[in-house]
Amino acid sequence: MSIKADSRHLYLQVIDRIKQLIEEGTYKEREKLPSEFDLSKQLGVSRATLREALRILEEENIVVRRHGVGTFVNTRPTFTSGIEQLNSVTHMIQQAGMTPGTVFISSHVQRPTEDDMRRFNCSENDDILYVERVRTADGEPVVYCVDKVLKKYLPKQFSHEKESLLDILNDQSGKYISYAVAQIEPLGYHEKVSPVLECEPETALLALKQMHYDQNDEPILYSLNYFKADKFSFHVLRKRV
Repeated sequence: MSIKADSRHLYLQVIDRIKQLIEEGTYKEREKLPSEFDLSKQLGVSRATLREALRILEEENIVVRRHGVGTFVNTRPTFTSGIEQLNSVTHMIQQAGMTPGTVFISSHVQRPTEDDMRRFNCSENDDILYVERVRTADGEPVVYCVDKVLKKYLPKQFSHEKESLLDILNDQSGKYISYAVAQIEPLGYHEKVSPVLECEPETALLALKQMHYDQNDEPILYSLNYFKADKFSFHVLRKRV
């Protein structure tokens, strides 16, 4: 199981070897790796080299280190999407071959805050519908959704349990969302959201904030979605200019 010498830095070889052992099933998801002393001995490298490899593996979300407990193999994301693609949560779940569902939490109509007036370019007299839901995949909670939309853009009656607000806006209000401006923030344990999503204390969240616009550049929908980081991954295609 020891590292075979090649021309690369030793810690890079250790990274590849640990990834290979995980891929082969020697170390399984959520399984604790051997101690640094034992693993460095098995791989035939120093503990300093092993620590550098584990640091990079943690940055890549391959492993997670729990202080005073040990290093564990992370679960692989079930859902993945290019952030340059405007996919609904419903579509992402369906792409993974799972059944999307919705658990309605609450909704109410409110006057816009100063941030809302800036986001939507609206007046203080424009009502905003505020909706909180949990999205599920095969019955498992995976995303906590907070949506805000100008009430004038919605039909008088619609089902909060319909999976995609984008579909509601398109099918029932004639508002086609053509693009969104997005921001992603990594979060730790969230006192309100994490228990609802049945997160382990060490499970991180990804907060995706998006302002959605129609083909006329009108701001239509603001969403704040909390994704379980062990279930979702996002990537971006960058082109040289």
